[in-house]
Amino acid sequence: MNTVTTADLRNHFRRVSAWLDNGESVEILKRGKPYATLLPIAKPTLARPPRIDFAAQRKAIWKGRRFSAVEVAEMRASELEGED
Repeated sequence: MNTVTTADLRNHFRRVSAWLDNGESVEILKRGKPYATLLPIAKPTLARPPRIDFAAQRKAIWKGRRFSAVEVAEMRASELEGED
């Protein structure tokens, strides 16, 4: 933990700010006695959702099967019939 006086904080804020940017805490002294402690704010981490592997899902569902144009037309027709 770094220590600064109130005068140092006023006159050398850039240095204190650099310490906080590096994740270090700073103790402020007033008349030689601990007065306050500055703690850096934790940087938020943005969790990205996992990428979906659509090709792997397709292979798991259809197991590499290929459909002819006639089969695709029949599947579409049967899906449209069920939408009533």
